[in-house]
Parts: sequence; structure tokens; C-alpha cells
Amino acid sequence: MNARVWLRAGLGLLAGTQMVLGLWILLLPEWFWKWPWVSHLPPYNEHLLQDFGGASLALAVVLCAAVAAMERRLVLTALVAYLVGSVVHLLFHARHLEPLSAASAAGFMALLGAAVLLPAVLVWLAADGAAFREPSRPAGRRPPP
Repeated sequence: MNARVWLRAGLGLLAGTQMVLGLWILLLPEWFWKWPWVSHLPPYNEHLLQDFGGASLALAVVLCAAVAAMERRLVLTALVAYLVGSVVHLLFHARHLEPLSAASAAGFMALLGAAVLLPAVLVWLAADGAAFREPSRPAGRRPPP
């Protein structure tokens, strides 16, 4: 697979996770709050959860636009926005692991680390611009309709 396919697939994965997360939080905030990695940070705040769910869906919209357009500036902007949020999220939770078991904390940090690593790799793929260049065609061949 070429860089464009990997980039589009990665963007789609990030968009999908944000969509699922946002809908989960907006439609079932109490269920989201009961998740062990969330509920150890009391108190429950429905307003904050609704805002977070809405922000997750907003980021999903930008990521979906990047998947559809595959325009370099939009792709990089969407990925950097996702990366900023993921780094902030990782740093916060890295400082608040004490209520979790060692195994749960390790799993949580691995998940949050992947949420930083994937967009960082995708930024690297998008940065040189190769994923946005048209593939070269042999002389005399026309593009498909």
C-alpha cells in the first residue's frame, strides 16, 4: 500500500474513534462515566461530559473532511489538532494513575500512547507531501474516467 492509502486509512480510524467516543458520551454519559479509567476522577459532571462529547464529534467532522478531501493542509491541520488533544490527555492521565491497579494503569497508558503515536506517524507520512502527489502514468495512457 502506498502512503496515501495508509494516510487515508489512519485518518478514517481516528475519525471513527472520535465519532464513537462522541456519540457514546452524548447518548450514554452515565455509562461512559462508569468506565474504570474515567470514574476514578470524581465528581460526575454531565455538562463537562456533554462538552467533551460534542468536541469529539467536532473533531470527527474535521477528520472526515480530511479523509474526503485528502488535501495536505487540511490533513495536517486535522492530525495536529488530534495530536495536541491526545498529548494533553496522555499527560493528564499520566499524573493521575494512583487509583488504578498496575495492570490497568499500564493498559491505559498503552492505549493513550497509541492515540499519540498513530497521529504522529500520520503527520510524518503527510509532511513530505508524497501522499498528495498524483501517481505517474506511463506515456500515452489517459487517466480512468
